[in-house]
Amino acid sequence: MVNSTTALSLNPDRLFPADPTVRDIARRLYSQIKDLPIISPHGHTDPRWFAYDESFGNATELLIRPDHYVFRMLYSQGISLESLGIPRWDGGAVEQDPRKIWRTFAKHYYLFRGTPSRMWLDTVFHDVFGLKVQLNEQSADHYYDHITEQLSTAAFRPRALMDRFNIELIATTEGALDTLPHHQAIQGSPWAKRVITSFRPDDVVDASREDFADNIKQLAELTGQDTQSWSGYLQALRLRREYFRSMGATATDHGHPTARTANLSTTESEKLFALCIAGKADEQQQELFRAQMLTELAGMSVEDGMVMQIHPGAYRNHNPQVFTQFGRDKGADLPVQTEYVQALKPMLDKYGNNPQLNVILFTLDETTYARELAPLAGHYPSLKLGPAWWFHDSPEGMLRFRHQVTETAGFYNTVGFNDDTRAFLSIPARHDVARRIDCRFLAELISQHRINEDEGMELAHDLTYRLAKKAYKLD
Repeated sequence: MVNSTTALSLNPDRLFPADPTVRDIARRLYSQIKDLPIISPHGHTDPRWFAYDESFGNATELLIRPDHYVFRMLYSQGISLESLGIPRWDGGAVEQDPRKIWRTFAKHYYLFRGTPSRMWLDTVFHDVFGLKVQLNEQSADHYYDHITEQLSTAAFRPRALMDRFNIELIATTEGALDTLPHHQAIQGSPWAKRVITSFRPDDVVDASREDFADNIKQLAELTGQDTQSWSGYLQALRLRREYFRSMGATATDHGHPTARTANLSTTESEKLFALCIAGKADEQQQELFRAQMLTELAGMSVEDGMVMQIHPGAYRNHNPQVFTQFGRDKGADLPVQTEYVQALKPMLDKYGNNPQLNVILFTLDETTYARELAPLAGHYPSLKLGPAWWFHDSPEGMLRFRHQVTETAGFYNTVGFNDDTRAFLSIPARHDVARRIDCRFLAELISQHRINEDEGMELAHDLTYRLAKKAYKLD
């Protein structure tokens, strides 16, 4: 059993190769890029943090309640979401004492051994808060008091941490109906260049949502368009994109269940849209509508230049009891098999050779890396590959991605790293893991004489900084 005085330390060679010769190369590469600014072009942090620069509160509110990585693991071991203070939709009783919740987390922290969450959290505890002993049941109160006390100081407010973390730019993600009040609040200030939004229209594109018809009506109210007609609906989406661009957006994001696209005629699209807004579309028709909308939105990206991110392959809210009681995004999302070659063909037939289209593809199905995604990105000028995502945002997942993608797509059909997180304080840790793993991979290539060290150094800079800025049009 780890006792309360066990030291918390981070080995400077963590994640580097065991072979001393290759490790020395990785060290040299890493030393040149470890302090480069962080570009965080896709994520889910709360824009109100940066708009109003208020204190984060206590350790529990910041590090447990918003983080589905944390309570997913705890729930899997029989620890109830109520005991972690996760609010219930039905207003049922949940634990309100943040210290008691923290103690529950600390008592079970051993469950995270070997996971990326453990690495991220230990880095936050050590580097951000300066803690020197490991978290466990005995050190729980020390951690809670130390973290909560520091969060009350000016040095731990969001903007100060942005500067401390050397975050050059961070992009949040908002739905099409969001009026972006927090982004409005920073307009005209230097922060408007550092905190931008991204346009995620799933709320008005996914006809399987229970609120889809109401959302289409709200879209009409926001834009003044007749969203009961196909042409008016498309024009309303163009207007919302324009508004998001005025708030700094350079990218859109699409979290569809599959990567399917379609290329229907206007008449077919009108009929399908009418079924969807009337609530009469079956599951296949809802999927066809999402597919058509990916192609329509690709066309809009050609028009306005916004980068299109496609994040398919998540079976969301797999646990109906958790969804009914606690709502979305409570750790019950799972990867599913996802096909890309046939699914993307209608969109690529129409726009794939257009240099004005920029699509970044992600996957939760690693079996597609070498078979589908790398060959697609290695051919179509409109396609780039996003980094290892979500369940695969881990040291092993990043290595699998590089090994399976590089031989066909190369490095320059990828877009560097993005953290895709709600957990603001873990952003430096996540980027550091990616930097270490990329240096490890490059060191192996150098040691095998497949590239020289000068090329490896240039690649390390590109993967860390330059590719993300270029892919997301942030220059």
